[in-house]
Amino acid sequence: MRYGFFLPNFGPFGDPRVLVDLAVEAERSGWDGFFIWDHILFDDGSPQAVVDPWVTLTAVAGATSRIRFGALMTPLARRRPWVLARETASLDVLSGGRLVFGAGLGFPPHAEFGLFGEEPDDRVRAEKLDEGLAILDGLWSGADFEFSGVHHQVGRTRFLPAPTQRPRPPVWIAGWWPHRRPFRRAARWDGVFPELVGGAIPTPEDLAAMLSYVGEHREAAGRFDAVINGYTPVGGAAGAEIVEPYIERGLTWWLERIEPARMFSVEEARERIRSGPPRR
Repeated sequence: MRYGFFLPNFGPFGDPRVLVDLAVEAERSGWDGFFIWDHILFDDGSPQAVVDPWVTLTAVAGATSRIRFGALMTPLARRRPWVLARETASLDVLSGGRLVFGAGLGFPPHAEFGLFGEEPDDRVRAEKLDEGLAILDGLWSGADFEFSGVHHQVGRTRFLPAPTQRPRPPVWIAGWWPHRRPFRRAARWDGVFPELVGGAIPTPEDLAAMLSYVGEHREAAGRFDAVINGYTPVGGAAGAEIVEPYIERGLTWWLERIEPARMFSVEEARERIRSGPPRR
């Protein structure tokens, strides 16, 4: 069982120096992971500072030595998968194999896609997501690879260096339950990062239902992560009482979440980080 911290990349956290400082604090305070959101704008109605997640995570990799990290979730539909393959492989090598790669459709569609002339339609973005994941996997392999899809074409090529982690960095897929398609997608990869439709936190019973559904569609062997992001109070025992029912139903990662509606200040986040993970 692992515990991570999960923060926005905008507002008071829209400064790479702040996020790197908090990542160092998280490693020092016993957390296992440090994850940031991947938004380019998030809200087109209220201008605010937004930091690039990949530049920030590169700095996090250089400032830490143990903690795992990643962007949750990267909207692959607005990325060029071959460029992202180079960036992520380089980052995994730089960090000694500590990158976790998260992927999803992206939200909100207008602010993240439509405003910039990108296709906001869910089905098109889902197609680009699946093609992008296939390209990342192929280019990460370090072997000869080519791809022909509806949205992307890759001529025969080989990318080196490959990521340190083999066969690849863990790939976690986002999904809003009870929509089923994202969970079928997650079954093909290495983990699921679920929320309920509208962004609510799943209950332990919800998690059990999700994992049961994923299990019906999963063919690959190996570790599969179940990742919940939520809130626990300061103090290990009180937090552990919240997390333990999830662990009993298959949870492998608990991510303590900071967001605009809760503890949306650097000092509040720092205080929660210093109090440590919700372990007994």
